[in-house]
Amino acid sequence: MIDERWAQAARTLKGEADFWSLRIVDETIDDHEVRDDVAQPLRTVRDRGAMLIAYVGAGAGYAATANLSAAGLQAALDIATARARASAALSLIDHREIARPATSGNYVSPNAGHALPNRRDWLERLAHECAAANIDPRIVERTAGVQITHTDQLYMTGDGVRIDQQFRFVMPHLSVAAHANGDTQVRSLGSYGTLAQGGLEVLARYGFDGAGARVAHEALQLLGAPNCPSGKRDLLLMPDQMMLQIHESIGHPLELDRILGDERNFAGWSFVKPEMFGSYQYGSGLLNVTFDPELREEAASYAFDDDGTPAQKHYLIRDGLLERPLGGALSQQRAQLPGVANSRASNWNRPPIDRMANLNIEPGDQSLDEMIANIEHGILMRTNTSWSIDDHRNKFQFGCEFGQLIENGKLTQVVKQPNYRGISANFWRSLSAVGNASTRQVYGTPMCGKGEPAQIIRVGHASPACVFSNVDVFGGA
Repeated sequence: MIDERWAQAARTLKGEADFWSLRIVDETIDDHEVRDDVAQPLRTVRDRGAMLIAYVGAGAGYAATANLSAAGLQAALDIATARARASAALSLIDHREIARPATSGNYVSPNAGHALPNRRDWLERLAHECAAANIDPRIVERTAGVQITHTDQLYMTGDGVRIDQQFRFVMPHLSVAAHANGDTQVRSLGSYGTLAQGGLEVLARYGFDGAGARVAHEALQLLGAPNCPSGKRDLLLMPDQMMLQIHESIGHPLELDRILGDERNFAGWSFVKPEMFGSYQYGSGLLNVTFDPELREEAASYAFDDDGTPAQKHYLIRDGLLERPLGGALSQQRAQLPGVANSRASNWNRPPIDRMANLNIEPGDQSLDEMIANIEHGILMRTNTSWSIDDHRNKFQFGCEFGQLIENGKLTQVVKQPNYRGISANFWRSLSAVGNASTRQVYGTPMCGKGEPAQIIRVGHASPACVFSNVDVFGGA
């Protein structure tokens, strides 16, 4: 929990700003890893500090500090206020018109109070899976690890709003490399997409126990498999690849600050334009995409964003029609469009910007068996391994770790280095089947990059398995 002395220091703040807010972040990250049966050095990182934001007239100013004493916080507020005053006459945005937080509250990750194993127990558990992957001389590298992150956040305003949020993130990971005759194939447990909030149950959700032998077996399958064929096929993407597809070709294109041009000189902007909302057919009628911070085990669930806006579920795309962008309070005021509570910062020393959070596809009505049975000439792909998308987030090419052909309604031969490509504006319109709730899985990653200066943040993606018709599939080199 946040040290209450920091909250007491914040209550002493005085200034001439029309509005000010304080966000304190105290985060600890513990990494445990075993590689080729050797425990790696334990790594613990603790980082804490505060961001002060002030509004004066039309202007806004920011200042961050690692000094959480009353004097340190006051000095940062004074700097933020001076910057806001200096920018007031030059601001392109009238910050007096931006919605201000009015609700206090709290949030705690599920099972955050349940104890986790100690370091010795973690290493024994990881060592067991690492050893279990050693099933064949062709297995040349084995890695098992878990990252535990505790993040406490305190948000306060000069108007008396207080928000406390406590997060615990657990990310197990496992990777196996097989090599023979000049060929190396890697198979992993979700390719660092197995991030969730909670406790030890996160390992069970991703099937970590027993994964060593299973993943090693699949790596050997890939080693002996032919290369993925090229041509047009129906494509069945499993949830751990849907995560990447949603992230790159829906999430980033719908970030409202990117649509407004903020990322243009750094990571590109978007093929989506403000006038498309309410009229653009983003996908087939089967596509339903939600911003959902209420699915509590997902990586980016929270009760309030980092500007103090209460978070709730919204449809971004409904029955294929584009309804709403991923824009927080500032971008909503700029664009005069409705948005969501997604102003988020990667840490205490960054201001909030528009970020995807939990971006999910709602389940359909088909089981996995039904989807496979309805495919005559297709391929199933799992687990992302490479990605490339243009600076408008439109044309893309993605690769996966594991492929399996589908012929006449049946899964057949395993293939290696499966890839596919498309154009976002057309790809989602080819969505021809959406799996039911039994096919849906929740994934997340801590590695979404955006912003200048850079911000690396956690996002979540829940998705059922999905089928896309007549996709350009090809093998790797």
